[in-house]
Amino acid sequence: MWDFEHPPLAAKLAERYTLHYTKPALCADELLAERADLGLIPIAELTPDLAIVPGCTIASLDRVRSIQLIVKQTGGKETNALEAVRTVAADTASRSSLAYAKILFRKFLGTQPDFLQHPADPIAMLRHADAALLIGDPALLALEARNQIEQAIGPCQWIDLAHEWTTRTGLPWVAAVWAVRPEALSLGHITPAEITSDLTASRDHGLAHIEDLVQQWTPRIAVPAETIRHYLTENIHYTLTPDCIRAMELFRRYAAGIDALPPLPALRFL
Repeated sequence: MWDFEHPPLAAKLAERYTLHYTKPALCADELLAERADLGLIPIAELTPDLAIVPGCTIASLDRVRSIQLIVKQTGGKETNALEAVRTVAADTASRSSLAYAKILFRKFLGTQPDFLQHPADPIAMLRHADAALLIGDPALLALEARNQIEQAIGPCQWIDLAHEWTTRTGLPWVAAVWAVRPEALSLGHITPAEITSDLTASRDHGLAHIEDLVQQWTPRIAVPAETIRHYLTENIHYTLTPDCIRAMELFRRYAAGIDALPPLPALRFL
């Protein structure tokens, strides 16, 4: 979002886009309800009516850190702790992350734990369930508070869902893409090439200002500056490559196969 928030391009982009922020799942809701024309949405929310804007993504090539499955370790080998999970307390802020967790259990492990909706409080979650699924800032904060959490709960296995996916599939883990209602482009007098160029240029300029972003975000979230820098430069992958597209197709096929998401016959691109 760099160019949309910073000069010299923010004023020019404001002539073409009216910008507001909300949670990922709500971005998708607004698109589908035609209250918005463009949104950065979880890939679980894609439908045949939405077109993916090429170029940009929120993905990871290994560990993402911001999607954590914390499993109480009750003894024995760590793998047995994961396979023994019967209940998962889940922060449901992202349908994609929830679907990835269900794929891990139902597709890769062949188990059927119950998923219980719960606010993103790891200690409370683990007191009510065998495992806790944390997404976004709560996951990053939980990693920083790992010792305190394990002092309250006992030893835990900390599983990075992106790492589990990439290890088992050999493909990137993909969280989100820009999606647009294609019919909105003509109403907004903007071409597919322009919207793609605006978004990719903003991404590239943001990557050129990592240190500025670290300074901006360090006061906003209680993690060290180095953790934010590593997250932005090492954990997140921003380019929608052919491998990312294959990963999205596989994710949707697996999710539909275990009834975690509705079938999506094909990805639609702008």
